[in-house]
Amino acid sequence: MKRTLLAPDLEISKVITGLWQIADMERNGETLDPAATAQHMAPYVESGLTTFDMADHYGSSEIITGTFKNNHPLGNQVQLFTKWVPKPGKITKETVREAIQLALDRMQQKSIDLMQFHAWYYPDPAWLDGLFYLNELKEEGLIKHIGVTNFDAAHLRIALASGIPIVSNQICHSLLDQRALGNMMPVCAQYGTKILAFGTLAGGFLTDKWLNKQEPKMDDLETWSEMKYKRFIDAAGGWEPYQNLLNAAQSVADKHKVSLANIASRYILENPAVGAVIVGARLGKSEHIADNNRMLEISLDKADIDLISQAQANLTLIPGDCGDEYRKPPFLTASGDLSHHLETIPKAFEPVKKSETRSQIFSGTEWEDYAGYCRAVKDGSRIHVSGTTATHGPDMIGGKDPIAQTHFVIDKIEAAIESFGGSLNDVVRTRIFVNDLNDWEPVARAHGDRFKDINPANTLVEARLVGDGYLVEIEAEAVLN
Repeated sequence: MKRTLLAPDLEISKVITGLWQIADMERNGETLDPAATAQHMAPYVESGLTTFDMADHYGSSEIITGTFKNNHPLGNQVQLFTKWVPKPGKITKETVREAIQLALDRMQQKSIDLMQFHAWYYPDPAWLDGLFYLNELKEEGLIKHIGVTNFDAAHLRIALASGIPIVSNQICHSLLDQRALGNMMPVCAQYGTKILAFGTLAGGFLTDKWLNKQEPKMDDLETWSEMKYKRFIDAAGGWEPYQNLLNAAQSVADKHKVSLANIASRYILENPAVGAVIVGARLGKSEHIADNNRMLEISLDKADIDLISQAQANLTLIPGDCGDEYRKPPFLTASGDLSHHLETIPKAFEPVKKSETRSQIFSGTEWEDYAGYCRAVKDGSRIHVSGTTATHGPDMIGGKDPIAQTHFVIDKIEAAIESFGGSLNDVVRTRIFVNDLNDWEPVARAHGDRFKDINPANTLVEARLVGDGYLVEIEAEAVLN
């Protein structure tokens, strides 16, 4: 099968052509001619590779692909995916509409096949506002389908459980990066969301170009992708286990008489949660069309899988969950930080100073107003966070999913503590109240995911919660060092 049904009305190629290198090709201030560059898309479409992936920051990629779709005889066969990567901070309906209209104008389309949303900072629930507003535009017809990019498992679950119809999550997944095999898989299985895997060739490091080669210095690397994925190699244990992995993949490639790159991408398609792999192209310069199609014809057997798995066992697991490379150290980006992405990330709340030693935070729920309390109080070095439910404005978040509700509650607690200058690492006690004791285990596991290696004192009890549908309430105490 060379196609994937991402949604009932959205069939895509299992190899998606990624156009992030358009930005690299235009890095020196030159803008590619859209009509001339669009012609280089035709060989992909003719070979069955009809799906293209872009973003608002991939140079003029949206203009080029829209030009092809509107003007080429094969244009009606393509699926155009793009992304919206807003700056951190509050998101309004007007902001979302302006961003979608800009993409529509650049692509010269009336509707976007798949709009993929990226969030930088989960403690601020503005990311959920962005998705709710995108869903409203979907209902208007400006967007056909909603996807996300670089979401971790917890926040993909929160969005899905809250009714956002997300069909895909575009994340890094490769022989080097096995995070997608963790918490992400059960979320995808439960909600029917597919992974669109990028980084399967690790910027070229998972090809025969680097087989048995000496380790390069960072200053010697030529592209942003190489700089980025060299950091992944370092995080995965370094050059020696990486070379061991390459040799194992090359043995499998020799057996099937294909390229090492073929095996690197084909192996990722063995993950049942993966709908497609995204392979980058430099339109008109570096295409590999026949090679990409050949990859779809490979059938890996148990011996192949076992050989690669044994080599992977010698790697160090990439830290964190999917997308964490953009949210917390170690930042596995080209620069090793977020300096080329962001200037600053605003805090979710603004503390209200009550005295020299005391300040308060209000999250805006109606209960705080009429019951006469605040979300959190900072008294000296101690922070006390009120019992918190999965409430955002007037809405309950997380539906009937106790894991989703728990993660959103902890997000709100984290937002309050960080707005006071602390972090979850400063939490010394949590108290958990579940409405139904049958939910204790998924709630406790979600708490464990977020407080791993912090290990505050904790109590979990069954209690009747105020408000229909609320499954869990948590309060917390932290001490700033």
